[in-house]
Amino acid sequence: MNKRTHLIKPLLGMDYGVISHGKGIYLYDEEGNSFLDGCSGAVTANIGHGVSEITEAMVNQANQVSFVYRSQFTSSSAEELAERLAQSAPGDLDWVFFVNSGSEAMETALKIAIQYWQELGRPTKNKVISRWMSYHGITMGALSMSGHVIRRSRFTAMLEQYPTLSPPYCYRCTYKDHCPNCSKQYALEFEREVQRLGADTIAAFVCEPIIGAAGGAVVPPETYFKEMKAVCDRYDILFVADEVMTGIGRTGKMYAMEHWGVVPDILALGKGMSAGYTPMAATLVSDRIIQTIERGSKIVLSGHTFSANPLSASICLAVFNYIKKHNVVENAEKSGAILLRGLEYLKSIYPIIGDVRGRGLLTAIEFVQDPLTKEPFPLQNEVTNRFIRKCYEEGLLVYTAAGGLNGVAGDAVIVAPPLIIQEHEVQILLDKLNKGLTELVSELAAEGLYETRSIS
Repeated sequence: MNKRTHLIKPLLGMDYGVISHGKGIYLYDEEGNSFLDGCSGAVTANIGHGVSEITEAMVNQANQVSFVYRSQFTSSSAEELAERLAQSAPGDLDWVFFVNSGSEAMETALKIAIQYWQELGRPTKNKVISRWMSYHGITMGALSMSGHVIRRSRFTAMLEQYPTLSPPYCYRCTYKDHCPNCSKQYALEFEREVQRLGADTIAAFVCEPIIGAAGGAVVPPETYFKEMKAVCDRYDILFVADEVMTGIGRTGKMYAMEHWGVVPDILALGKGMSAGYTPMAATLVSDRIIQTIERGSKIVLSGHTFSANPLSASICLAVFNYIKKHNVVENAEKSGAILLRGLEYLKSIYPIIGDVRGRGLLTAIEFVQDPLTKEPFPLQNEVTNRFIRKCYEEGLLVYTAAGGLNGVAGDAVIVAPPLIIQEHEVQILLDKLNKGLTELVSELAAEGLYETRSIS
């Protein structure tokens, strides 16, 4: 019998375990069960759980001041965090606007992009171009930029129709006949859309460096971003990178865009910035954008009560210090390579795995009915949810990336453990995945939903 609750949970009527505590890459519930956090919660707990340096920073700041309002005061912790972010970011992303979540960071990016063109006397540039199979947040502006069919569906009438472009999805490439030169085809598609809509109406192009929850660690072709940035430059369109999931070391570099040597005009952060120890996110903005606004209205028209909160800023600073002290970004690259090799091995023995992919410790598994035709399972078979449950029973947490293919199909899970995971712990994670896969295949076969076969 369900215990009486007043908390609205993701699935009403479902019993959720109660977490007692966490330590390192593990979480422990009140029943004494342990769970290897194979997805860092929502790809957030980048340095693991129960880190004493972070809690010490919390207490120290709380003993000084926990809250000041940004229109009245600044704080040393917020100023220092902004400086650290500006120093670590690529190019001239030297200005930082603090918010509370990744959705807010993307809303702020959208507003700043549109305001920039207004300040330049070009107010018709007020649309955004984004991609299908993308997710930028659940608030209305961020959801308008998102190409996640399922998450848009209830609110479509209220949303802007920003997603128009094909995702650079190598496993199911839209321009497979042009590979490995498909990047040029994606850029041509972008350019055609700009010409159809009119460059004088478009403020920004928005993208995730690696597609996260909407597709599961979808990595673009090597020259994709250089080609897309060239179109932006040609038509005076700002390039906005959504690094809410990929930023702060997740992919084996501090910022995922560094993999391709492309510097965005605006960059959004969240999740790993605080490593889950406090709600905080940020929008990083280039010099030329802020200088334009400074010469004009002098006001960035955005803000929240808890923006630049000193307590949250001090926590994020402690996370930055921990990342540097313990070489966390380097470990993400090293452990990520081990994890991806392990996933490739699982793919070789389980035909239900169509693809494994990722960078650093942002990886994913995609499930298919047939590895030759790449035919997906119908969503009503709940393959992703079944696998998540099987892993849970093995004491492993993985993250859903279902339905991104077209809203009616596509099963994938993200495997993204804390960036502190060590080689022997990666092997434990892979063993648990292996057991979960065995149970998944057995259950689907018993129900006649999947025909077991071997890979020749």
